[in-house]
Amino acid sequence: MAKYFETFPKLLYDINNNKNFKLVTDIFRRVKIREGLKDNAALYSTYDVVSGEKPEDVSYKHFGTTDYFWIIMITNDITDRYYGWPLNEQEFETYINDKYDNPDAIHHYEITQSSGAQTGSGPFDYDHKIEVNSTTTGAQSVSNREYESRLQDKKRNIKLLDPKFLPLFIEEFERLVRR
Repeated sequence: MAKYFETFPKLLYDINNNKNFKLVTDIFRRVKIREGLKDNAALYSTYDVVSGEKPEDVSYKHFGTTDYFWIIMITNDITDRYYGWPLNEQEFETYINDKYDNPDAIHHYEITQSSGAQTGSGPFDYDHKIEVNSTTTGAQSVSNREYESRLQDKKRNIKLLDPKFLPLFIEEFERLVRR
């Protein structure tokens, strides 16, 4: 079964516009998973990425090879290899210290929404919270660190394609990328 860029078509490209063409991989091809398949729970299991795990590590654990890390990236809509994937503790600290003058300063205030879900569906679900002004009754502050940590927790929970569907996924990917 093919590795990611092996399936992409090749094209002649003249980088210096001097009639000296080189055969290169067309890396600008994009394939999107059909919406009906993307959200079909029967095709996937959920997985919590352990701190420090890379997509290749998860691919090896799940598929028995590092070659299918790209399938994990595609099925989870991850386009940025470094900031779309959960950071380890050291990378996270570096990231928030670079991004914020004071990582422990207040990012925003929030309250539990008054209609709809009143609690999260898990320890890292904050969808029941809404941002408000600091003067709103019951408003609780959320620090920059806590806000960024919540974003990391969302990234940590990923979907993994059931290995029995792997050949079909690759076959469709190859067909679509060659169009």
